Amino acid sequence: MTAQELAEISEQVVACTRCPRLVAWREAVAADPPRRFAGQPYWARPLPGFGDPAAGILVVGLAPAAHGGNRTGRIFTGDRSGDFLFAALYQAGLANQPTSTHPGDGLRVAGLYIAAVNRCAPPANLPTPDERASCRPYLVSEMAALEHLKVIVCLGAIAWQGALQALVELGHPTRPRPSFGHGAEASVGPYRLLGCFHPSQQNTFTGRLTLPMMVDVFERARALTA
Repeated sequence: MTAQELAEISEQVVACTRCPRLVAWREAVAADPPRRFAGQPYWARPLPGFGDPAAGILVVGLAPAAHGGNRTGRIFTGDRSGDFLFAALYQAGLANQPTSTHPGDGLRVAGLYIAAVNRCAPPANLPTPDERASCRPYLVSEMAALEHLKVIVCLGAIAWQGALQALVELGHPTRPRPSFGHGAEASVGPYRLLGCFHPSQQNTFTGRLTLPMMVDVFERARALTA
């Protein structure tokens, strides 16, 4: 039933129009792409999660990139953050290839499901608290549907906060709430949360996050699901 449940959640996500500001933004971006993407069709809809229905690891990001997932139709696909993420997943043995450019590129992940706090590209990469709350039920539903889930890898502080809030709604509150940090770990109910800096260019270009640092987090996640 897990695959069917995830498919039903995906249909709900794609049809969502809960946040007028984000609907307007994602469509405006698609209508006026930069020159490097001129003439390419844009997805310009919310993005569902994707991956292995039998996943023991859930990766939670912030939101689709305006010219990444909002263009290609798959989270972390077709942008620099995704290039970094999939290279790390490949090195950690969780993906069959180190790059992802479009949904039909042959990428497969094993034991892993990828989702986000928000499913629409937000202006300045920053959804409002109300927009995060409006989108949270989708993350809650995906967590509940992933029957073998053990580890949640949170890419950045907003993803960490969003995952904790989703777990509260699933009946797993924590007091005090654990703090985010790269390499942070926390047990929440039956799950283990792992913190990882987001693979944004702000972090990767400055060396705040290196590929070996990210690979270490995913190797830890694999060890916890073994």
